[in-house]
Amino acid sequence: MAYATKLPSGRSRGVAKRGRVILGRKTFDKKNAAIAWATRLETAAGGGLDVHGGQAKVKALMKEWIEVRRDWVVEGTFAVDLIVQAKLTPTLKARAIASITPSDLEKWYIHLRKKHDLGDGSLKRYRESLSSFFKWTVDDNRRGDNPVRRSKLPAVVDPPNEMHPFSRGELKTIFDRCSRFSEHNAKIIYILGWTGLRWGEAWALPVRDVILDGMPYKRVTRSQTETRKLKSTKGRTSRTVPIVDEVLPFVRELLEDTGLDDLVFTGPKGGKLWRQSCLISTHYEEVGMGRTLHDLRHSAACIWLTEEVDLSTLKAWLGHASVATTNLYPHYLHHLGTTADQAALKKLNS
Repeated sequence: MAYATKLPSGRSRGVAKRGRVILGRKTFDKKNAAIAWATRLETAAGGGLDVHGGQAKVKALMKEWIEVRRDWVVEGTFAVDLIVQAKLTPTLKARAIASITPSDLEKWYIHLRKKHDLGDGSLKRYRESLSSFFKWTVDDNRRGDNPVRRSKLPAVVDPPNEMHPFSRGELKTIFDRCSRFSEHNAKIIYILGWTGLRWGEAWALPVRDVILDGMPYKRVTRSQTETRKLKSTKGRTSRTVPIVDEVLPFVRELLEDTGLDDLVFTGPKGGKLWRQSCLISTHYEEVGMGRTLHDLRHSAACIWLTEEVDLSTLKAWLGHASVATTNLYPHYLHHLGTTADQAALKKLNS
């Protein structure tokens, strides 16, 4: 039978038992919370569902879940969790957790789109966060299922994100144009266009992770969004990216008079390389042919493909978690026309 013991600190420890076997212990601020938890655990062990636990309000449970998530997930994920908590409607927050249906959640998705003008990407992130919350309630034996899994997002309305990579010639042209304003930052832009690093990965790259002996390469293990904490890469895995001869002299120049813990990519005077400062100093938005800095990553991928780098190697160099993402590049190049297409067109035009 579930019970609670009082600790010297004044808190209560819930104890769940089945016969003489202790199923678990957990400490709470209040005695009734400790007993409620122990009861749910005993009920779950017997194959049942705690009906009383399912009557808890969404608002109270989400507050408890947020405290659990605070030290469990990365900063960006936790920020989304806080937004979801804030944007849940008062009606949903006042409902018992066991009463929430997929239909209720689908109405909330529509509410988010209409009231807050959210795009498809934001809705998807909020849905994933909410799914984590309901999974937590299932694990706590308050529900028998996760309603988010059976809920559907509204129809996609955002236009697809199109990539606009530079060709080799265009990349060189951009380098020449940017060099007229800031040669240092122009070299960094050129390096990004040949290595496919994300901006956050370049921002956090230490000198010790660049190896120039033998086959020159960069070891990409971390990333950092400006003003945020250092974290792992987007795919949460490390990867090796080769340094081609085209930009090797520039990389060597950046490493001169540096220590192993120094950053590779810095501002012209050795300070932080701020994204906006880089754009302004090079006049990139004026001379960049309408491309974004992230298009430099796409440029590297497409250049590698045109040089017949195989898809599995491309996936490894880019650090994609799924080959489906990498497959976007061959599809893009095919859309532009194969070599055979270009040869045939040349004959028609001659």
